[in-house]
Amino acid sequence: MAINETALGEAARDLVKPRIHVSGPRPDLEFALLDASDIGDVQRRLSFPERLANNDAIRRAGILLFLVITWEIYARWLDNSLLFPTFTLTLKTFVGDLLDGTLVDRTRTSLYPLVLGYAGGILLAGLLTSIAISSRIGADILNTLTAMFNPLPAIAVLPLALIWFGLGTPSLVFVIIHSVLWAVALSTLTGFRSVPETLRLSGRNYGLRVAGYVAFVMIPAAFPAILSGLKIGWAFAWRTLIAAELVFGVSSRSGGLGWYVFEARSELDTPRVFAGLLTVIVIGLFVESVIFKSIETRTVQKWGMQR
Repeated sequence: MAINETALGEAARDLVKPRIHVSGPRPDLEFALLDASDIGDVQRRLSFPERLANNDAIRRAGILLFLVITWEIYARWLDNSLLFPTFTLTLKTFVGDLLDGTLVDRTRTSLYPLVLGYAGGILLAGLLTSIAISSRIGADILNTLTAMFNPLPAIAVLPLALIWFGLGTPSLVFVIIHSVLWAVALSTLTGFRSVPETLRLSGRNYGLRVAGYVAFVMIPAAFPAILSGLKIGWAFAWRTLIAAELVFGVSSRSGGLGWYVFEARSELDTPRVFAGLLTVIVIGLFVESVIFKSIETRTVQKWGMQR
């Protein structure tokens, strides 16, 4: 039986040819407008209570006020100043030692090695991170050192610091650098690795060299992670300093805040112990809420990288 090849080819094309169904014109749809009067104002001026509720400083002050009231009520109910003094007694001791210069001198003594150690840790972290992002072996070195020394408590290095540097400020600076270095380096490296490839290519297309590429592309893009590392490093440095002063006390002619707390504890002066701890808390709140907050406002929030 003869097969018509032409007819067979047309049949095959009909099988693979997509079938398009053409329908008639779509009917017009009409919807009635909804009454938007019940939705409310699209934009309105916030009331005074709403503005207060949206203010971060006022909300934090409210939390602190609640904690202070709770502290005062519990201390008065316990009625044992040797065990847990009231907030008013602690504040009275704090103001008295502040006015006679005791707390000022102790705070100045503590802040000197803190600033040196914190700055040294940041500089070393920047150096190690620069080496890590420039070569694979540098990244391996930083990852290995971070895995080794980051879990090691800084206070555990204190005996070696005393042997190497003696009883004084260099020992404090050494342990503070150890507490700051690894946290800042790890956060900075993580931030650099998370920079999108588009930004990296844009920096290269502009012809930026190594210094300009890092300063104008890498650091701004990774700054949220860097700032987080700086906060963590500050917290580690502050508590490491107080713990080190509690352990070996006097670092120069007079002790710092840690030694102030230790002396008060030895004399069973619990209100003065709480006054020293209150000073540590106030300094921590100032650094976190004023210094770092202002940096956040002028950088990552202004750049739209953080809400």
